[in-house]
Amino acid sequence: MRTHTGEKPFTCSECGKGFSQSTLLTAHMRSHTGEKPFSCSECGNRFSHSNTLNIHMRTHTGEKPFSCSQCGKRFSLSNTLKIHMRSHTGEKPFSCSECGKRFSLSNTLKMHMRSHTGEKPFSCFECGKRFSYSYNLKVHMRTHTGEKPFGCSECGKRFRSQEDVRAHIRTHTGEKPFTCSECGKRFGRSVTLNVHMRTHTVEKPFSCSVCWKSCGDRGNLNVHMKSHAGEKPFSCSECRKRFSQSGALKTHMQTHTGEKPFSCSECGKRFSHSNTLKIHM
Repeated sequence: MRTHTGEKPFTCSECGKGFSQSTLLTAHMRSHTGEKPFSCSECGNRFSHSNTLNIHMRTHTGEKPFSCSQCGKRFSLSNTLKIHMRSHTGEKPFSCSECGKRFSLSNTLKMHMRSHTGEKPFSCFECGKRFSYSYNLKVHMRTHTGEKPFGCSECGKRFRSQEDVRAHIRTHTGEKPFTCSECGKRFGRSVTLNVHMRTHTVEKPFSCSVCWKSCGDRGNLNVHMKSHAGEKPFSCSECRKRFSQSGALKTHMQTHTGEKPFSCSECGKRFSHSNTLKIHM
């Protein structure tokens, strides 16, 4: 009758929580005393409640008493079945307070919140770099170990992550699924699109620590830094002149080949350099 009346006459002397049955109060008191009288006969793990032990035993027996009525998939816990059912119903009970995006799992919402807070709880013990997600740290660690477990089925080239393989495959297929909303230019990788978007926003987040020049992407900053270091790793095979940028070497080579790839659309005159064409126009 207490399930109908809601009566809970048995109260915990430690925290004041009420229970409808004395046995439930007895089991609850173990959360305060730390008593674990129920022991697993397989592995020796101990538990405060007999129900918790019964659930634990399924890890040994493989028992999965809860079945999905939609697809027949079976689960060892009723809660896991409840979460699985959302894949059929589309239910997303967890909502982001910042942007309103909804999620099926509380853990997925928790991870999503890091995109707003900037929290990076996962740290590389080699270099100290921090990450928002454990998967990103796992991929990063391969830069230290040199591990490249994923291979391209077309050319055999190997990569650190599945995402890198998928992006690489597009160099074979020519697929460019990422489109710039400003100019319509298409890209094979989302990161390349993000860098390109800075040409429209004039965003230059990478700053030189020597002269404070800003660049739209890290690659251009690295090239620029060579001008301060005096490093010139690119050498002309004809005259041995050296350059800090591969683009500068490519332009220089045209003085040897006589190549003039830039053409005036008005008169057809050709030029070795884009800047010379621009001046001519």
